Amino acid sequence: MLHSTRRHLLFQSAHGFGSLALASMLCRDGLSGEPLPASRFSEGGILRTLHYPPRAKRIVQLFMAGAASHLDLWDYKPELEKHHGENSDFGEHVEAFQNGLGPWMKSPFRFRPYGQTGKMLSDVVSPFGEVVDDMAFVHNVTGKTGVHSQATFLQATGFQNPGFPGMGAWISYGLGSMNDNLPTFVVLPDHRGYPSNGPRNWSSAFLPAYAQGTTIFPQRDIPIDDLLPRADFVTKESDREGLQLLSRLNRGFEQQRPGDSRLDARIRSYELAAKMQLSAPEVLDLSQEPDHIHRMYGLETAGKTYGAEINVPEEAEYFGRKCLTARRLLERGVRFVQIWSGNDNSFPRRNWDSHEDVERDHGPLAMGMAVGAAALIKDLKQRGMLEDTLVLWTTEFGRMPSTQGSKGRDHNPFVFTNWLCGGGIKPGVSYGPSDQWGYKPLDRNNPTQVYDIHATMLRLMGIDHTRLTFRSNGIDRRLTDVHGHVIEDLIA
Repeated sequence: MLHSTRRHLLFQSAHGFGSLALASMLCRDGLSGEPLPASRFSEGGILRTLHYPPRAKRIVQLFMAGAASHLDLWDYKPELEKHHGENSDFGEHVEAFQNGLGPWMKSPFRFRPYGQTGKMLSDVVSPFGEVVDDMAFVHNVTGKTGVHSQATFLQATGFQNPGFPGMGAWISYGLGSMNDNLPTFVVLPDHRGYPSNGPRNWSSAFLPAYAQGTTIFPQRDIPIDDLLPRADFVTKESDREGLQLLSRLNRGFEQQRPGDSRLDARIRSYELAAKMQLSAPEVLDLSQEPDHIHRMYGLETAGKTYGAEINVPEEAEYFGRKCLTARRLLERGVRFVQIWSGNDNSFPRRNWDSHEDVERDHGPLAMGMAVGAAALIKDLKQRGMLEDTLVLWTTEFGRMPSTQGSKGRDHNPFVFTNWLCGGGIKPGVSYGPSDQWGYKPLDRNNPTQVYDIHATMLRLMGIDHTRLTFRSNGIDRRLTDVHGHVIEDLIA
C-alpha cells in the first residue's frame, strides 16, 4: 500500500523537481544497471584518489550539430583554391553519403593568418583570431559513419549505438560535484530544439541516474521546466511541506529495500532540484553582468525581433547567451557544461548540415558561434579560470572537398577537425594534418579517433581512461570502449 501511495504522491508533487523529470526517473527502474554499494553515491564521485595530478577541474564541450565543415572554418587548403571547379579525382573509389562528388570546391570564405602562430582561419570564425594562440587544433580526426545519429553518439558518448552514457555523465560519476546547489553536468541545447538523438546524447544510460545531464534553455522564459511551482494555489509553505512529506515517504520506502541504492540516487536528485529553486535563478540572471561583458558575448541585440532568414546577430545572441551562462555555471562549481549549436533536420537549415549552400548556412552559424565561444575563452582567461578549464570544440564529422549541387558539401566522416583549449592543453598547436584536399588524414595509418580525444581529456582531469569503468551486462564498460591513446603532443 505504501508503494502505491508513494508513487501517487510523487507524481502529484512533480512540480518541484526541475528538469530531472520525475516520470522519466521512475521509468528508469529497470535500466540503471546493477545496484552499486551505497558508498559509491558520495558527493565526491566514485574515484577516491585521482590517477594523475589533474590539470583541469571542469570541461566545456561545444558541439556543432549537423557536421561543421573543417574546410570552411579551420583547415585551409590552397590546393582547393588552385583546382577549384576541376573534376574531383580522389585517386580511389569514394562512397558518398548522397551525391557530393562534384568538382573540387574552394571555400566561399577567405582565410587569413592570425596570432603569433600565423594560424589560417576563415573570415567567418575571425573572432577566434584574438585567442588562436591559446588553441590546439587536431585536423586528422576520423569517424566511423556518415550517418548523423550514429556519428553524434560516437562523439558524445564514445559509442555509435544508443544506450551509453555521455562524456559528462562519466565525469559526473567519476568525480562528483563541486557544488551542492547545482548539477554536476549541465546541457544547453540549441534554442530551436534538440540535436540528432536528443537527450540520449547526455543520458546516464547504465550509470546511476544522478549522473545524467540536466537540460537548461537559458533563452526561454522558463529555462528549467517544472523547477518552480506556477499554480496560484501553491505557496512556499505548502511546497516545502509537500517536499518534506515526500522525503519521509521516500526514506521509508528505501528502508524497506536495503542494498538497493537506486532510490537513494533519485532522492539526491530531488533534493538537488529543491536547492536549485534558490540557486538556479541567480545563475541564469545575466542582468548581473556589466555592459561590456554583454557586448563581448554578442548580447547587445537581446530582445530584438529577427527576420526569417538566418542571420549573424541572432546566432551570436543565442549562442553567446549559452556561453555566458556556461561561464556563470562553471565559476559556481558545475563540472561539465555541454553547449549545442544546431537542431536536428531543420528546414530551412538551422544546423550545420550544409548540403545545399555552405555560404548561406555556415556563414551566420559560424560567426555567431565564434563570437560567443571566443568571448568565453577570453572571459575564462581574464578570470584565471582557463588554466583549469578544458574547452573542446567538436562536430560529428566533416564535409567533402568536392561539391554537392553547385554550392553545398556532402558528409565526410573520413577526416574533420576538433580543437581544444585551456586545462593543460599545449597552446598554439596544429596537430595531425589532413591531406592536400582535406579528404582524409595525411598519415592514414595514424589518424586521431574520438577515443584519443576522450582519453586525453580524462588524463587532464586526472583520470586514467582505462580505469574509470562500470560493469553493465557482465562487461566493464568505459568511455573509450577498448580503444584510446593519450595524445601527449597536446599536453603542455
